[in-house]
Amino acid sequence: MKTPQLLVLLLTLLVHAGCGFPSDRERRDKHASWDDVNVVAHGLLQLGQGLKEHVDKTKAQMRDVSGKLKVLNGTAAELERRQQEQGEALKAQSKEAEERRRLLTELAEEVKAKVGEVARQTGDITSRMDRLEEVLAEPALDSNDSEHQRFSFIQRLMASQNRRIDQLVEKIQQQQDKLEKQNLHLQALQSKVAHKRVKSHRRRDEGTAQRVEARHNQAESGLPRDCHDLFARGQRASGVYTIQPENSQPFNALCQMTPDGGWTVIQRRQDGSQNFDQLWENYKKGFGSLEGEFWLGLDNIRSLSKQGRQVLQVELSDEVGQQQEARYNFQLDGEEKKFALHLQKDSSSGAQEQLLSADGLPFSTADRDNDLTADINCAELLSGGWWFSSCGESNLNGKYPRQPEQNRRLKFRRQAMFWTVTPGQSGSLRTTLLKIAPASRKQ
Repeated sequence: MKTPQLLVLLLTLLVHAGCGFPSDRERRDKHASWDDVNVVAHGLLQLGQGLKEHVDKTKAQMRDVSGKLKVLNGTAAELERRQQEQGEALKAQSKEAEERRRLLTELAEEVKAKVGEVARQTGDITSRMDRLEEVLAEPALDSNDSEHQRFSFIQRLMASQNRRIDQLVEKIQQQQDKLEKQNLHLQALQSKVAHKRVKSHRRRDEGTAQRVEARHNQAESGLPRDCHDLFARGQRASGVYTIQPENSQPFNALCQMTPDGGWTVIQRRQDGSQNFDQLWENYKKGFGSLEGEFWLGLDNIRSLSKQGRQVLQVELSDEVGQQQEARYNFQLDGEEKKFALHLQKDSSSGAQEQLLSADGLPFSTADRDNDLTADINCAELLSGGWWFSSCGESNLNGKYPRQPEQNRRLKFRRQAMFWTVTPGQSGSLRTTLLKIAPASRKQ
């Protein structure tokens, strides 16, 4: 009984199993549907990749547009500030012209009053003369002495009145001449104010165009602001690079890369190959070779200083190879203030020597005597251009000492480059290096 039941159960299972397997046609249809799904999935993946690339490109364009908008906003703020300054200057000039106009009006009223007074006096004199003529017209007695005395008195009175009239007429003429001169002066002032207004507007527009062009060129070129900016962008090799400070034209500079940042070298002396006895224009523009000895130029140093607080590092070595190093907070004024130098001791520097004894010293050359010594031109006496207070402080741009015996034969030994370390002592230098970097960099 059990065996037939088992056979029936097995047959049932086999039938169900056979029904569970799909036919060949169903299998082919199923494979075809999976191929379509794969094709659609592949297309969706390609579409997603294209959308991602488009989004990345759009983000880059938006960042570029945002940077240019920031530059334009800064330019607009600068324009507004310049317009306010020009408006204040024009208001002051207008106020001065108004004051002169008021003075001229008062002077004209005064002259008018004096003319009225002269007219009244003239009328009075005329009436007196009429009465005198009436008196003279009466018959006179030759034998009467009193009549003769009276006639003499009248003649003297008339002469006195005539002299007074002449004086009044002369005063009136002087007042009229003065009034005419004041009118001409006022016209000249008005013309000058109008000319200055046109000139200031033209200068403002040209300056704005130059600043916009410089910022646009810097934004387009992507040049670093200084050597430390180059360091921040990942450059670690020292050498000559092109930099462009804010609102300035690009120029080449020697960059010295150190572990704490990038330094822009502004002066280097090492072998005496470059003559540093130069005049004002050369010190302003710069001279020498960036591969050897050079002076970067006061204009270029000023453009770096305008970007914010700077640190100046001085590195020196003497005849025996002893090295000295000092660091200062550094700021340089523009040419309108004779490139005056401002130095303060930097607390991070171990050396405490003072490079210059006075703050705000102007730069001096042989043809621009700006030192603090009244009777001596220190630049002409010591050679080279420097920030001289007196002729005994320091001069790192003096003559390069060829040999020690040559220094002893010099008529004035301080013509060689020197640096006062302590009062009463100085070292004969062989190499100098001056370099600056932003004070905001990581120490």
